[in-house]
Amino acid sequence: MNKEVKAVQGKDHGKKIKVLHLIKSLGRGGAEKLIPETALVHDQEKFEFYCLYFYHQENNIVGELQRAGIHVELIPSGNLSLFFQVSKVRKFIQTHEIDILHAHLPWAGIMARSVGNKIKIPIVYTEHNTWERYNKLSYWGNRISFKKQDVAIAVSNEVALSMRLNSIWDPYRRGERMQLKVIQNGVNTEMFVRMPDVRCAMPELAIPKEAKVIGIVAVFRDQKRLWLWVEVALKVLERCPEAHFMLVGDGEWRGKIEDQIKKSGKSGNFHLVGVQKNVIPYLSMMDIYLSTSEFEGLPIAMLEAMSCEVPVVATSAGGIGEVIQQGVQGYLSAIDEWNKLSDYCCDLILNPELHDNMRKAARERVIDQFSMKRMVRELEGVYGEVVG
Repeated sequence: MNKEVKAVQGKDHGKKIKVLHLIKSLGRGGAEKLIPETALVHDQEKFEFYCLYFYHQENNIVGELQRAGIHVELIPSGNLSLFFQVSKVRKFIQTHEIDILHAHLPWAGIMARSVGNKIKIPIVYTEHNTWERYNKLSYWGNRISFKKQDVAIAVSNEVALSMRLNSIWDPYRRGERMQLKVIQNGVNTEMFVRMPDVRCAMPELAIPKEAKVIGIVAVFRDQKRLWLWVEVALKVLERCPEAHFMLVGDGEWRGKIEDQIKKSGKSGNFHLVGVQKNVIPYLSMMDIYLSTSEFEGLPIAMLEAMSCEVPVVATSAGGIGEVIQQGVQGYLSAIDEWNKLSDYCCDLILNPELHDNMRKAARERVIDQFSMKRMVRELEGVYGEVVG
């Protein structure tokens, strides 16, 4: 436990530090999933967690937050009306005697800084993506208000660089004491462990026992470029016709992806299994984790796959290049050279010894550098610092 946290608790005779997570929605993205997953690893005798969100989706993770012991509340709002809710957020903070406000992603970050204009509360902001990828309204709202917080956390070095470059011309004003820290995402390596004989337990998928499975867990949105993912898969089938492909998730691109697969005539080799609350059995069926993303922060699903002994073949988008060492835990291509990924997949499929070495190295890499315990320890250090 960080010494600052201990000091603060000593002053209050063991009173828990109350942290309020603020986020626009609770869909199944990486930023959202980190809230309950970190809470489970935090010392809950010393911390108490709350979460406010504003946009309700059907496939949400509210239940997962509640099972992690987080108090969850919805304040219904759209983007344009979000800032009419500042007084409600302020009242929630005062009613529940919140000690730290921890915001995620631009809209919640702007909201948190607006709340901080009226009441004195430490503000922590986590940035999960590079600024260049946001729309103009999110970008400028984030930039203009950015330094009105105590600590900004970047989930990767590339995200940190983006934050520095985009705020370099904005002068600090008196009383603004923001720090920038890199805390890379982590995964619970005790939970994400490869399960044996999963295919036998899911005969409905009709994946042959000996077939190699290439997969991904993702929200089906533009940045993932899943139409290119399917193109890579079809190229793999030219050399490795027994391969199968699994897409776990859903989103706006699903219909187009289904049409693309149907037109290819290879529907029998593809399995779109939808959103899954427990992805471990599906990761355990995969032999390769394939990503064709145009941009990323540091994808949680990829780290979870690696923890389940799945080597990675991916574009070097965002923090992916900070995790994967070329030829050790997998293979990387430049973002615009995604067509190389099919050959990398085939090399792994056709060389069992190479694949075995990489799958072991993938899990070792996560345990050594990207564990949830490490991430939570660093977060608790930040919490102790801002409260202290």
